[in-house]
Amino acid sequence: MHTGVAFRGHLAERADAFLFGRRTYDIFAPYWGAMDRGSHPIADALNTTPKYLASTTITDPQWADTTVLSGDLAAAIGELKADPGGELQVHGSGALIRWLLDHDLVDEIQLIIVPVVLGQGTRLFPDAGPDIALDLIDSRADSKGVTVEVYRPTGRPQYPA
Repeated sequence: MHTGVAFRGHLAERADAFLFGRRTYDIFAPYWGAMDRGSHPIADALNTTPKYLASTTITDPQWADTTVLSGDLAAAIGELKADPGGELQVHGSGALIRWLLDHDLVDEIQLIIVPVVLGQGTRLFPDAGPDIALDLIDSRADSKGVTVEVYRPTGRPQYPA
């Protein structure tokens, strides 16, 4: 079994590109972007893979190989998704993930669940918005109780009458 950290490293290594919202980018860029090659597998993946930033406030990103997506965000992301064989990953970026789900631009959700209950914080899924049906594709747990749940959105759920 992969631990949560090992799984995240393996997951990041699979990416052909990363998509960030502005807040997560502001956190990741100075931390992961400052790491030397070979210091951490996630840093290596992030620093050697194209990054796309959904932002209207950042126009000149400092993290190498970052492209700012502006204008019609749905069309730009649709073009990125259309590239054959490419895996576009979003890490963190809760507001962006909610927007992507609302616009049916998510192919797969990989939730890494750490067995800790937090009494506060921003919800991943909104209080309001469309219901989304999910098919469980994979599930695994490590010896510390960290689980990785892989889901595929399948549209709007059908409720019994």
